[in-house]
Amino acid sequence: MVWLGDHAEEPFRRAVNTARLHAAFDQLVGKGRWEPRHSLGTFPVRFPGQDDTGDTGWHVDASFAGEDSDPNDFLSWRVNVSSRGRALLMLFLFSDVDEKEAPTRIRVGSHLDVAKTLEPAGETGMRLRELAPTLAATVGRSEVIATGEAGTVYLCHPFLVHAAQIHLGTQPRFMAQPPLSPTEPFELHRSDDDSYSPVERAIRRGLS
Repeated sequence: MVWLGDHAEEPFRRAVNTARLHAAFDQLVGKGRWEPRHSLGTFPVRFPGQDDTGDTGWHVDASFAGEDSDPNDFLSWRVNVSSRGRALLMLFLFSDVDEKEAPTRIRVGSHLDVAKTLEPAGETGMRLRELAPTLAATVGRSEVIATGEAGTVYLCHPFLVHAAQIHLGTQPRFMAQPPLSPTEPFELHRSDDDSYSPVERAIRRGLS
């Protein structure tokens, strides 16, 4: 397992700025409610092997640093019920990924459980190390895997519980996982029901 740093070279900048993706961002987050990206963030490159790489636990990606967060301690970063700092979880496949080539595992509907868990913490949210033990509540959810040909992009709810896995295939797996950042915080109490984005509606569904 090798982590490559943020890449903003032209091919990657173009990959995250296609008309089709922008239309999907508008549909899921709302027009004018997301920040354009000019890079693809970090690349977790996974190679074939039988050994546990130590990073295959179920988790939700953190989205912001709290006052008590350590830049060098990812588990001290936070998530809150309005998903401050993260509008979508995105998975960009840059190699063909089948069931043996370490596809990301996803617990279907787990974002609803996470929304409910985060609600009592309000805007302060929870540190990842606080949130992690609560994810046991999602164990009963069905599981799917993020397979596809190179060029496939998964746009996921930011609260979706997911996990890496051991690579049992034969070719290295290349993937980028940048966040889509919002231009404004998600609003869970709008005066006009028609103005909620699908991501906001999903959070509200989890809280109901």
